[in-house]
Amino acid sequence: MKYFLFLLLLLASVASAQPENKLKIIFVGDMMLDELPGQYLKKGGDPLVNFKSLFQSADITIGNLECVIGLNATSENKPFTFLAHPRVIPFLKKNFTAISVANNHTGDFGDKTFAAMLDLLEKNKVPFFGGGKDIKAAHEPLIIERKGKRIAILGYDLFLPRSFEALSDRPGVAWGEDDFVVADIKRAKEFYKSDFVIVFPHWGWEHEKKASPEQQRLAHLMIDHGADIVVGGHPHVTQNIESYKNKFIFYSLGNFIFNGFEGKEANTGWVLELDLNQNLSLNWQVHEAKLKSNGIPKNNGVIFRSPSAALSPQGQ
Repeated sequence: MKYFLFLLLLLASVASAQPENKLKIIFVGDMMLDELPGQYLKKGGDPLVNFKSLFQSADITIGNLECVIGLNATSENKPFTFLAHPRVIPFLKKNFTAISVANNHTGDFGDKTFAAMLDLLEKNKVPFFGGGKDIKAAHEPLIIERKGKRIAILGYDLFLPRSFEALSDRPGVAWGEDDFVVADIKRAKEFYKSDFVIVFPHWGWEHEKKASPEQQRLAHLMIDHGADIVVGGHPHVTQNIESYKNKFIFYSLGNFIFNGFEGKEANTGWVLELDLNQNLSLNWQVHEAKLKSNGIPKNNGVIFRSPSAALSPQGQ
């Protein structure tokens, strides 16, 4: 009897010591850290206070930075511009593996301020993707290696006008031109030998609850050429979820940290929790984030889950 109990304890100990090969990835939508969220951070508040345990359980956390970080800059001639104080950088560094800068607000204060922000992020070791000092850098995938898996993440801005697109001699965002997207995904797969490619586009019409035909065309193009999942943002509301060729498309996660919106839909976002298994099959669940008047999200719990049978990126 004593030997049997000892054997059970030994087996339990060995099992608990085995590495957990499941990779947990968290995606959130638009984060604007100016205005009320910026003031909240200045006073020592933690915008993730209601999602702390979820973020701490993740291996990779990704969000879209919907503002510029800098000081004393002159804004472009556009309706809404957001300039967050550099004091927000420790918050990003502590809570996010990387951030996307591929959106229609990181150019709010011109290319010089954008380039200075990239320098700040690099200096503080905050990885970013979807933008760079020139077009080559902007289209580079972010490569993250965790638990024996190599993950590639590509970010694109697809919201007109294209006036802040990175060029050979100008910093800016990666524009989601079809040929670039196809080439970038292929490079992530073949040159970087990535196991799993995620595309994070900034697209669609604001406040439209259903993805447009153009969003769908682009998402299908991405998957047809090797993307394993597409996770979108920009419309300031959540949009539909689609399974295409046994791979998932989340057209918009909506807002995550953002003040100034009226109505339930613009103040309700999604936090996407992905579980990537050892065989690269995927399970997911969606947590609802309810934004308070100061733009800080409240965790309303899980509202959607993937089908019981995990879908494989190989279509198996």
